[in-house]
Amino acid sequence: MTKISFGSHPYLLGFEQLERLVERTAKGSGEGYPPFNIEAVSENAYRITLAVAGFREDELAITVEDRQLVIRGRQAEDEGDRVFLHRGIASRAFQRSFVLADGVEVSGAHMEHGLLHVDLRRVVPEAVVQTIPIRTSRSAAEAPVKRIEAK
Repeated sequence: MTKISFGSHPYLLGFEQLERLVERTAKGSGEGYPPFNIEAVSENAYRITLAVAGFREDELAITVEDRQLVIRGRQAEDEGDRVFLHRGIASRAFQRSFVLADGVEVSGAHMEHGLLHVDLRRVVPEAVVQTIPIRTSRSAAEAPVKRIEAK
C-alpha cells in the first residue's frame, strides 16, 4: 500500500509543514503529568490549564519555540531535614508541549489556586484579494502585484 501524504497532493500547495507538525505531535510525550485541560473560551480564544500544585511561579517557564508552546516546571531542591512517612504530592520536573497553529499566539498566563492558566488567541488575518498581472514574454519590466483589501 502506498502512503499518501498531505504534501504530495497536487491541490495542497505549501502544506508540507502540516505533515511535519502532525509527526512532531505524535512523537510527543505520552506521560500524564501534570494533568491539564484545554477549553475554548470563545470562537478565537483558548485556555490551557495545568494542575501545578506545589510549584511557585518562579519554578515554571513558558516559551514558544518553533510554533510549539512549551511549559516546563522544576522545583527547587528541598533543603530541609523533613522525613516523609508518605509522599503522594509529586515534586518531579515536567515538560508539556502543545503545537500551535499558524496565527495562534499566547496572550498571557496566570496562576490561581495551584492551577496555571495559559491563554491563547487566534489572530484572524484580514482578507486580501490579489490581482496578478499577466506579462508577455516581451515585457522587460516586472509589474508589481496589486493588493486589494476585501470589504
